Parts: sequence; structure tokens; C-alpha cells
Amino acid sequence: MASSFMCDAGISRYLQLKAPHVEGFELVNDENETPRDLLAKAKVLVIGAGGLGCEILKNLAMSGFNDIHVIDMDTIDLSNLNRQFLFRKDDVGKPKAEVAAAFIKRRSPHVSITSHFKRIQEMPEEFYLGFTLIICGLDSIEARRWINALICGLVEEHGFKGFKPIIDGGTEGLRGNARVILPTVNACLDCGLDLYSKKATYPICTIANTPRLPEHCIEWASVLEWPRLFPDKKLDGDDPDHINWVVEKASARAATFNIPGINYSLAQGVVKNIIPAIASTNAIVAAACTNEALKVVTTCNPYLDNYMFYSGLEGVYMFSFPYARNPDCLVCGKKEGSLSLPATTTLEDLITALRESPVFQLKAPTITFGQTSLYFQNPKELEALTRPNLAKSIDDLFESGSTLTVTDPTLTTSLSVT
Repeated sequence: MASSFMCDAGISRYLQLKAPHVEGFELVNDENETPRDLLAKAKVLVIGAGGLGCEILKNLAMSGFNDIHVIDMDTIDLSNLNRQFLFRKDDVGKPKAEVAAAFIKRRSPHVSITSHFKRIQEMPEEFYLGFTLIICGLDSIEARRWINALICGLVEEHGFKGFKPIIDGGTEGLRGNARVILPTVNACLDCGLDLYSKKATYPICTIANTPRLPEHCIEWASVLEWPRLFPDKKLDGDDPDHINWVVEKASARAATFNIPGINYSLAQGVVKNIIPAIASTNAIVAAACTNEALKVVTTCNPYLDNYMFYSGLEGVYMFSFPYARNPDCLVCGKKEGSLSLPATTTLEDLITALRESPVFQLKAPTITFGQTSLYFQNPKELEALTRPNLAKSIDDLFESGSTLTVTDPTLTTSLSVT
């Protein structure tokens, strides 16, 4: 606890430093607040309490932030303990957000930290309006896109009250990045979708007939067997019962082809497209995120403009650059896009194109044309009702050049597709 107060005192001294030859000058804003005042009243939301989130929470508590909230829907798994250092073996099965918050509170009792064991989509708009800054330590591109779209929407709806800077961090093995997103001012996350790795895919013929890797067997169980046996139930990568089922089926298939290496961690990694995490990469990126949060909140130094990339694949390489805002962005730009497809294209192929297009990268699009429902992903009653449209060609459903309305779990509002 003593070291925590020493760190806080060090931050205070840093924020009070003055440049030479400026006697009598006090750094204050229009409301007569000093950088230390701004830090003291900042309310920060950390999304994700995993590998990055644990590091970020520790750094924030040791950097003078006094009001921290953390939200995570996940529970602690044994495989997390090698890098998510706020957790212990006895914590396995407990909510990450709650355990992380309790650990930080014990270590830094002067910090107010509140946990939320929920999905980010469950929280009301007013919840997000209450924060000064949001820091994302997520391993899901869908969740990152959702929060990005939400905050950009808050600015459009509420003006400056809805303006919440986002510090977004991500790691992938020995690579990582951090970026400062000023909603509707600079490039948002969707402006640079092409920067993010696509999900690894395997040929259907391989996983169905000639598997050679444990991943092939896991894909067979999750992509082919699960939909066949449970057509009305979505495979949930965070549900232990679902993943245990995948492990059981994949292990049986692997035994047939004499393929070793199936385990729970690998199965969940394949289902959720998880890249193996390295603790030191998490530490580097989390440090960058926290430093940028400190600069954005206190204005003590210029913040990152606006993207930092780190690579430890070959030696050590790091650089930053201003990623340009995309005027055609579906979130912060014109909110509409276009696809050129043959008239004989089926609606199912159109949905596949929306998923695979580097511009859209949607997850589970629902499509309407005017007042006509072409295809609904949910609820299952509407999905069954609109399913026959999937086999129809698009020229049977609407005219060429028509504008469709598309909704998706990665977006908080609908978009128009022509």
C-alpha cells in the first residue's frame, strides 16, 4: 500500500512541474482546474479484465486515477492464470471484473473501483455518458466495434456531453497496438478495419474428410456438427458446457485420425479465434494505453496522434503514425456502403459478402427492404419465417440499385447498403 501512495505522490510532482523561465505561471484550464484536479475527478471505464485489462487496472491505480469502473462478462479459467496476475487458483470460475476490482481495492484502498459482471451491450446509454474516458482491453473485434459505434453515436446525439475519448489496446502474440480515438474528430476503429487480422479458416473438404491438425477436428465439431445437432442454438465460446461438448466430439474424431493435442484451451481458442497471449506484450501495450489516458485526462503532454504499433517478432520495432479518418466509414462517415453483385446472387450469398467484405465485416446481418423483412437472424420464429428467402436471387427480392437496411451485432444502429 505504501508504494501505491509513493507512485501517486510521484504523479502529483510530475503534474506540478513547470518549465523554466515561466515564474508566476500556473497551468489551468478555463475552469481554473490544474492537471492534478483533472486527474482527481476523472472517471474511467475499463472494458475487459483479461490479460490487457489486468495490466491496465494496475497501472491506472498506480498512476493517480481515483475513480475506476471495470466491466467484463467473462469468468476466470485456469488457463488465464499465467498472465492475468490479479487472479489466483481459488478464483477459477468467479467473475473476472469482480475479482480484479477486489484485488485492486486491497492493493490500493484509496482507489474507488466498481465492477460490472455484465455484457457491454446490457448497460444503458446513461452508463457510458457518466465517464470521462473509456479504455478498451478487449480480445473481440465485435465488442470493440460495438463500443466504438456506440460512443460515436453518443457524440452525434448529445454533442460534447457524449464526447468520450477511447483508448483502444490490442495484442496478438508478440505484436500489439494502442490508439487514441476522439469520436467524430479523428479515425474511429471502423475507419481501419483492414488493420485487424481475419479469423483463421480451413477448407470444408479438409475438416470434413481429411483432418490433419487438432484445429481441423475442433472446426469439424464446432462448424459442422454443432449446427447439425443444435440448429436453433448458437455455439457460445464463453459457455464451459458448450466448449466441453466441442472438446469431447473433437477428441473422438481426432482419435479416429490419430491426431493428438485436443484440449479445452485450444478448443476455446479456435472457437473464439483467440491468438495466444504473451504477458510481456500485454504489459507494453497496457503501459502505452495508461500513459495516453493520463495525457488525455490531464493535458500534461501531447497525446498520441493516433496509432502506435509494436512488434517483437524480429528484434524490437515500434512506430506511431496518424491513421487517416475514412470519409466513407460506416460508423463516423456517411453510414452507407455499396456492393456490386450479379442479379443471380442469392440472398445467402449477399449475407456472406457482407460478412467477408473488408468494408463491412459484419457478423450476423439482418436485412430489410423498405417494410419487407428479407432475413432476420433472431428471434428464431422470424428466422424460420424469412429463411426461404436465403435461396432466392436478389433480383427476385428487390430491384437493382435498391437501398437495403442492415443491422448487425457489431453496430448500434442500422446502415444503408445499396
